Amino acid sequence: MATIKTAKGNIEIEFYTKDAPNTVANFVSKAKSGFYNNLTFHRVENWVVQGGDPLGNGAGGGNMTVEFNSKPFVVGAVGIASKGDGKVQNDSQFFIVKTDSQFLNGKYTNFGIVTKGMDVVQKMEIGDAILGITTE
Repeated sequence: MATIKTAKGNIEIEFYTKDAPNTVANFVSKAKSGFYNNLTFHRVENWVVQGGDPLGNGAGGGNMTVEFNSKPFVVGAVGIASKGDGKVQNDSQFFIVKTDSQFLNGKYTNFGIVTKGMDVVQKMEIGDAILGITTE
């Protein structure tokens, strides 16, 4: 479980550890190291919010192998940004879908679901900061 702390409130995420073990381990490691502290949500659209880019413009972060699974991208699903080639995903940028987004199924790694704080996700604006992420 992780808690994303923002000025607008907290967002709690339950991980899909069995379905995306490497993605979850990477996210937890980055969160524990403070990597996400004060980074922003650089992309906010009607259906998605995205953050975790060290450059703040959607171009930053490293690469890792995708972990496709059968978890659907329903409201509150948490995924990892991808280059779209089906092989490589970003190692830091994550997104939360605000609407049913099952068109993403099998194209992005789904590694968790928001269990509390979707009202906070709905209020996010471009530039809102991730104050920190704690994990259990």
